[in-house]
Amino acid sequence: MRRSNSESLLALTESFFQSYLRHTRGASVHTIRAYRDALKLFYLFLADQKHKPVADLAVADIQSESVLAFLNHVESKRGNSAATRNCRLAAVRSFAQHLLRQDVTRAGQYGRILAIRKKRAVRRTAIYLEPEEARAVIAAVDPRVREGERDHALLLFLYNTGARVSEALAIRGRDLRLERPRQVRLLGKGQKERICPLWSETASALRRIIPTAKGEDPLFRNARGAPLTRDGVAYLLAKYVRLAAQTTHGLEKRRVTPHVMRHSCAVALLQAGVDVSVIRDYLGHASVATTSRYITTNLQMKRDVLEAFWKRAGLSPAPIKKWRLSPKLLTFLENL
Repeated sequence: MRRSNSESLLALTESFFQSYLRHTRGASVHTIRAYRDALKLFYLFLADQKHKPVADLAVADIQSESVLAFLNHVESKRGNSAATRNCRLAAVRSFAQHLLRQDVTRAGQYGRILAIRKKRAVRRTAIYLEPEEARAVIAAVDPRVREGERDHALLLFLYNTGARVSEALAIRGRDLRLERPRQVRLLGKGQKERICPLWSETASALRRIIPTAKGEDPLFRNARGAPLTRDGVAYLLAKYVRLAAQTTHGLEKRRVTPHVMRHSCAVALLQAGVDVSVIRDYLGHASVATTSRYITTNLQMKRDVLEAFWKRAGLSPAPIKKWRLSPKLLTFLENL
């Protein structure tokens, strides 16, 4: 029995998430959720435009005109930024590519969607902590108490490796090598593995919290023994930032998220003179262009480069003559 158009759209949507994103592409949970939310919004918008329930939508309803109208709706009605618009478009275009692979008879329809271009968006400046600020936050943890041991190891690990919070929370004992060469195996986006070296201080902190249970258990766990969550890590980090702010100027009003620790690691590596391509591999970036944004962010590096250029050029600043008020000038002003 031939499937209806609505059943066909449902089947294609399921195969997009289950077969393509999860298994073929190996997308992260975060990416899957973002694409899910984008397609959900698109389907609701499309159903409203077509005056029919979402369950009755068909593949034929997914036209480039509808996608453009949806993107305009995202910006004008929902008040989202151009960056968010581009994220929604990326999800719809990825789905259109999947449709094209499954149904070449509608190549023209899908091709027009794929031809929709992204909107130029202002890239936000990466927020990061300077090394002394990061050290202050880590030092705010009291490792003498049980939960403090875990928190100290966690913050050291995030700053040492620049790991995404999802990567850190997925770490198990079997992923660690705490003897020389000290290192950790991280599983990043697209199921790509990378090896990061560990400081001896980080290895010592991790050694203290490794459970005696199986190496399959997540390393970072809460007081009830359950794995820590992203929100849990964010809460802990915010707590220690508040404590560090009592003694470290500049942290008082800073919103420091786990991803800020990742940015802080990248900037510290750049300041240490590490090549951008090495940092790309260290952080697990797909493109060196992503890593290069930290160079444009760090003003101190720009100042150092300018100072080095000034010295290399052999230039010296001209002596500045101190200005003194002339008695004739005073006379002139008094006679006005």
